[in-house]
Amino acid sequence: MQFLKSLPTLLIFLFATTAFTDEPLANRRVVLITLDGLRGEEVFGGADERLISRDNGVEDVSGTMSRYCRIDTTDKRQTLMPFLWQICTSENGWIAGDIEKESVVAVTNGLYFSYPGYNEILSGFPDPAVNSNAKKLNENVTVLEWLNKHPEFKNSVAAYGSWDVFPYIINHKRSGIEVNAGWMPLKVGNPERIEALNYIAKNIFHEWDGVRYDSITTSGALEEMKTNKPRVLFVALGETDDWAHKGRYDRYLLAANQNDGFIRDLYEMAQSIPEYKDNTLFIVTSDHGRGDGREGWKNHSVLLPGSERIWIAAFGPGLSVSGVDEGGKFEQAQVAATVAKYLGLDFSQHNSQVRPPLPILK
Repeated sequence: MQFLKSLPTLLIFLFATTAFTDEPLANRRVVLITLDGLRGEEVFGGADERLISRDNGVEDVSGTMSRYCRIDTTDKRQTLMPFLWQICTSENGWIAGDIEKESVVAVTNGLYFSYPGYNEILSGFPDPAVNSNAKKLNENVTVLEWLNKHPEFKNSVAAYGSWDVFPYIINHKRSGIEVNAGWMPLKVGNPERIEALNYIAKNIFHEWDGVRYDSITTSGALEEMKTNKPRVLFVALGETDDWAHKGRYDRYLLAANQNDGFIRDLYEMAQSIPEYKDNTLFIVTSDHGRGDGREGWKNHSVLLPGSERIWIAAFGPGLSVSGVDEGGKFEQAQVAATVAKYLGLDFSQHNSQVRPPLPILK
């Protein structure tokens, strides 16, 4: 009899719990952002004073020191990437990869350069066959493609990249995802704004033939958010890696600082759109680390220790962790399944090689 008396309350509880868990899943969105080759050394430690010198391409040494250097490490990293650190130290943010706290995020492809790294991030496992940066269509199905095949995500997955290899990494021909990357004209958004952005992109000096400036890539992604409101948005920024390869530590720092601002712009745009507000998970990471020292920081490879270490940040609703991770061991390949899990799906159903999601979601 006691059970029968409590049955109405139990049914109400079960209904409320089901409504609470199912309804958010139907509306959840993910924004995945990558910053190419940005070292954890700068993310967690701020600007490296050892590298602020003329022989590391810094044109204004005193000005760069004044802009980025502080006595305290916490102040230094907050000066370089203020938004990331503001949100990752809030109750809705988390970040891992600080080796000073024995937190490790490992690249497992054994190559430590871009295409293998992005394949690992998006496909959920390392593939020995992905061993160059050549413009070859990826045979692996990325989580973006897999989601785009689901009815509830069809034509609601978008990708914007600064590097012109992303259409091949995402396999735009097979996936059905229109990937806007490199110096491709922007197509989505307010016509007058798109026309102005394309005019600037066409006529501004191109520092690299295959890498578009991150400001234009981000502008395109922001227009996409406002116009089509995709449930999954991938934004791949590239200037940090390219300025490092050029040996310009001042511009590497500037790109990192600007990228932090672009992350803030994407977050604030999401919070201004009802479809995204308070139901969007942001994941930010990198494709590879870099070497250390006065020459090593410029490059990354199996010959440069540190290239195998990256970092991952996440912020938004639904996290079961917060703050700076201590002692955790994670893999780059776990990002893909994390994207799917937040959206209520199991990416490992597609391929048994897919690594499990990061243990960061409720």
